[in-house]
Amino acid sequence: MKILYLGDIMGKPGRNVVTKLLPALITERGIDFVVAQGENLSHGKGLEINHVEAMMAAGINAFTAGNWTSHRPGIIPWLEDPAKPLVRCANYPEGTPGRGYKIVDTPMGKILIASLLGQVVGYIDHPVDNPLHVIDKILEETKHENLIARVVNFHGDFSSEKLVIGRYLDGRATLVVGDHWHVPTADAKLLPGGTAHITDVGMVGSYDSCLGVQTDVIIKRWLTDERSRNELEESGQMWLCGVLIDVNTASGQATTVEQIIKFV
Repeated sequence: MKILYLGDIMGKPGRNVVTKLLPALITERGIDFVVAQGENLSHGKGLEINHVEAMMAAGINAFTAGNWTSHRPGIIPWLEDPAKPLVRCANYPEGTPGRGYKIVDTPMGKILIASLLGQVVGYIDHPVDNPLHVIDKILEETKHENLIARVVNFHGDFSSEKLVIGRYLDGRATLVVGDHWHVPTADAKLLPGGTAHITDVGMVGSYDSCLGVQTDVIIKRWLTDERSRNELEESGQMWLCGVLIDVNTASGQATTVEQIIKFV
């Protein structure tokens, strides 16, 4: 089985890149299942249902979460519905709307999708629970589900957090992928226990920008400390960043991992 994970889809430019590149990539590489970080899907903050549905029509099967996932109230029913392939971060405090993990049925078997929020990012918004304790609990709760793959996303600022979570879950998850930076790291690898890992997978959207935002906006903010609104860059070169793995569905282990970066 081949699973592709795409980095943060940054608003309309990112959605356009997915629509343009993903269908052909699925066909060319024989991809069976696509997961994407969705927290920036709509105008760079949160998700709108029509945008989620458009991305699913382009080939995405499930979405992971970040600190902006619940920004738009209309998406909450999707977060709470076990049949909808969209999660919130699992280590938010108890009582937060939505589900921190979901099990997605595929023609080849069941896949666990879970998201964790880094404690540095989390404490900027509000406190989050220890992600290691939370993922341990999730894996214990789902150990009898006959899963063919376990995809764990870690949305965080610190490379140390995103690197260590891969080592911690080696042999217990199929893929552990970090995101939030929008800049891909050059360390996609197979860990000794059969877990594929990358510290940060990158983004989908504008390459000629500052993390998907117009460069002038960011420089002006830095120079003047003016709290201006982010404007997404819609011109210039675009890129799609992801990681592609082969999965032994009998063992739940990854057998290969490949960083994917495409420009358009």
